[in-house]
Amino acid sequence: MKYISSKNRSVFAAPQLFVPFLTPVERNSDVDLIIVGQGLAGSAVAIRALVRGYKIMVFDQPDENRSSRFAAGLFNPVTGRNFVKTWLADQIFPALRNFYEETESLTNRKFFYPMPVYRPFASVEEQNEWMGKSADEQYVNYVRHFFPPGNFDPRIIDPFGGMTLNQSGYLDTRSYLEAVRDYLTTRSAFRNEIFQTDALAVHEQGVRYQNIAARKIVFCQGVENRSNPWFNRFRVNSLKGEFINVQCDWRKDVILNRGVYVVPGSEEGEWRVGATYNWNDETPDVTTWARTELSGKLEELLQIPYTITGQQCGVRPTTRDRKPIIGAHPDYQSMIIFNGLGTKGVSLAPYFSEVLIRWMENKGTIEKEADVSRFN
Repeated sequence: MKYISSKNRSVFAAPQLFVPFLTPVERNSDVDLIIVGQGLAGSAVAIRALVRGYKIMVFDQPDENRSSRFAAGLFNPVTGRNFVKTWLADQIFPALRNFYEETESLTNRKFFYPMPVYRPFASVEEQNEWMGKSADEQYVNYVRHFFPPGNFDPRIIDPFGGMTLNQSGYLDTRSYLEAVRDYLTTRSAFRNEIFQTDALAVHEQGVRYQNIAARKIVFCQGVENRSNPWFNRFRVNSLKGEFINVQCDWRKDVILNRGVYVVPGSEEGEWRVGATYNWNDETPDVTTWARTELSGKLEELLQIPYTITGQQCGVRPTTRDRKPIIGAHPDYQSMIIFNGLGTKGVSLAPYFSEVLIRWMENKGTIEKEADVSRFN
């Protein structure tokens, strides 16, 4: 049997034929699936695989996973500067709710918090535009209620009024990732260690890593993809984001989103305010300019006393077209990438993890906008 390592890729030059993902009964390897990375992407794939009965092994170092652990966890069907319905919203948001609620039951932990988002209008034109959109069948399931200026809450600065949105909320990402990690650990499916790509070998039946043979391997490494010799030609860009923690007397039943988001924190009276977008800084350090920008935008949105109690940052993995990267290596079908979820990782991971698993089972396809083949 010929093996190929990341140091010597020329040994196995011929493309590997696609082998359907096997059921546990058919398995003749140690595990069905190795998953590298336990951020939002890796956690969703791991849960999807486990509930199907697959045997898996996940490699990650949680202390290094700054992007997912420090994310605010906001999910919102209407986003962006132009304030439009997000891509695949009608498929993504039902999948999101089902997945996180079922994972709460599976892990016996609480981390999923559906709640409305209040979005102040920026102008009379935007207000009129959304009054019209509310009757459009594309938006009828997402627009909840319209409010005249000052009627939602007098402490909000909304001179043109605003509206609340359905199918929104936040995920306590730290609690979620810890719950999934504990669930994996109790099933001997998690290793808290750095994955060494030099120790990975590919062969006709799948892959071998150290003493583990697997049918397939899925890389969910975020920005660390650049050090992956198998997939580093598929560019995953770094987008640094910072947010501040504030203490204030605000409501716990709604998220604010205009210029910044204001999402409940983990402590009583704590809120997370974010986030910045910086393509040129990958350092793990928080910055004064981000703190100033976020506090300034908060004061343009909410007229209420507050105290800044902390500041965090993370580096999001994104792509040039803002779509995920999903699929197999062009030459080695047992090697798969699931990456590039960017700022929408909380909402994209549940849906696309199911897409990925079904594709591996030969039961579905990957949307062309997300398929890794678009970069070939």
